[in-house]
Amino acid sequence: MNIGIIGDGAIGSYVRQQLLARDFDIRVLIVSARKFALGEPHESGLATVANAEDIPDEVDHVIDCAGHQALRMHGPSILERGIDLSTVSIGALAEPELCMELERAATAGKAKLYLAGGAIGALDCLRAARVGKIDEVTYVGRKPPQGWKGSPADKRLDLDKLSGDAAVHFEGSARLAATEYPKNANVAAAVALAGIGFDDTRVKLIADPEIDKNIHEIEVAGEFGQFSFRIEGNSLPDNPRSSALAAMSVVSLVEQVNHRIRF
Repeated sequence: MNIGIIGDGAIGSYVRQQLLARDFDIRVLIVSARKFALGEPHESGLATVANAEDIPDEVDHVIDCAGHQALRMHGPSILERGIDLSTVSIGALAEPELCMELERAATAGKAKLYLAGGAIGALDCLRAARVGKIDEVTYVGRKPPQGWKGSPADKRLDLDKLSGDAAVHFEGSARLAATEYPKNANVAAAVALAGIGFDDTRVKLIADPEIDKNIHEIEVAGEFGQFSFRIEGNSLPDNPRSSALAAMSVVSLVEQVNHRIRF
């Protein structure tokens, strides 16, 4: 499998290093419209291109690790070329127009768009539950105040001085969360897509000065019964807003795609 990676931030760098460390016959190509606009080689020695249109034909799978805007810019043209695409930018699918454009491009190119689970787990259980009737799905995301820097929480709370009790800075639908928090609410989008959709999934986002991990809690009730689970995840050392598990989920997805027998 010849792989291209969009993005060289905290998640992209982790994915690149992990894939190169594994015993796969994989050539990694960094795709970035910002850092490598002239196509100069990457510090790792890997080849780079500035635009999705310049990806060599031998690349058969691209991984998007660069956020919502990168998926908008590059996703449709990659899929239309017949190249499979994996993305961790699930929140971008809250935009109906982009979702339809990606589906149209994938159909035209006979390609597939894979969604990485990101920082959350148990989505297989949620997908199974929706075969019956699901009554409600609630997602609560807690991060240390610094984990919300650069998001709308910056305007709603004094994150630098927050102490004592946790503070809620968002309550609403998964669609609104994914739209307002494009760098922080991909988990809410993943839960919505696996379950009852963006508009019916309820989301609460919290800044908590008493924690040092990113905490994700899901409660689901329906015809199947009910379940809840909680994940306490570490962030990547290079970026407190990026979950280590989100980066790991991308590597795991590539492994599954590459295997003949998969979950």
